[in-house]
Amino acid sequence: MARSFTVHAAAAGLALSGSLVVGTASAKTVPEPLRFVVIPKVTHPWFEAVRGGADAAARMIQEQTSRKVVIDYRPPAKADPDLQVAILQAAIRSKPSGITIDLLDATRLKPSLEMAEREGIPITVFDSEPPAGLTIPIIGADFCEQAQITATRLAKLISGQGEVAIMRGVPTAPNHSIRAECQRKLFATYPGIKVVASPADYDNVEMAKQQAMATMKMHPQLKGWVVTDAGGAIGVGRAIQAMGKQGSVQVVGLDDLPELLELIKNGVVDSTAASKPISQGYWSVLTLWQQGVGAPPIQRIDTGIAVLGGRQPQSEPARTR
Repeated sequence: MARSFTVHAAAAGLALSGSLVVGTASAKTVPEPLRFVVIPKVTHPWFEAVRGGADAAARMIQEQTSRKVVIDYRPPAKADPDLQVAILQAAIRSKPSGITIDLLDATRLKPSLEMAEREGIPITVFDSEPPAGLTIPIIGADFCEQAQITATRLAKLISGQGEVAIMRGVPTAPNHSIRAECQRKLFATYPGIKVVASPADYDNVEMAKQQAMATMKMHPQLKGWVVTDAGGAIGVGRAIQAMGKQGSVQVVGLDDLPELLELIKNGVVDSTAASKPISQGYWSVLTLWQQGVGAPPIQRIDTGIAVLGGRQPQSEPARTR
């Protein structure tokens, strides 16, 4: 089942009007290339898809304006807010045409985002929420809705009874913390479900595997997992395979990385609620460009959620309201 995303129709018109403004440069002068900096949380296959969307937007802008466009991709070596702060500050000093970032820690990044605003550099956040008090355009899915989809799915798979765990990604990341909170609230509406563990994998598949194995050894009656990051369900799935728990422990994942889809195909993971990284990269860069040519930005672009995989549970478990 796919949920198509909708964006204000004005966006397309703004893109066209922007091309008219930028394209009036004198034929005798070659303008500097537009350079958009993309700062993900970490090096990760999901973010490579975001990068692909950003590259597609760059090609579109270049075709419309005949001006060279460069995507400057700067991932932290690990999911460390201090590294991301340093990368963002260096990007600001380089005076780019715009910066889009997936925040590891909204509070820690806020002063640097405010610096970018003072410098007049267009900013967007993707797959995240901006710090409180900043009206930075947001590109991404509804994180709470996505979390509720996964938690509801798991509750049905285990018939509303049993111990479950939440594999958190980066606890300080706005989207990951929102998902974990909404999953907990959804599980709380089922009297028979108890959340017994919530380890963190810091957006690292191997760490997710190790944390999942340790959790399942500590809680041998565990009946299922939900996750808050794209690699979490892959790590949990690997742990289930390593421990021979396929079929006895259910998993509902996030996103649609190839290995996760293979785990769903093989019955290790039940299903996934996937956001759309290519769309997020595309609209992040397009929104930066539109800001640069004076178009009023759209505050939030919802790129939607697609639910993939899964069998039909036997019955709807009882829950409280």
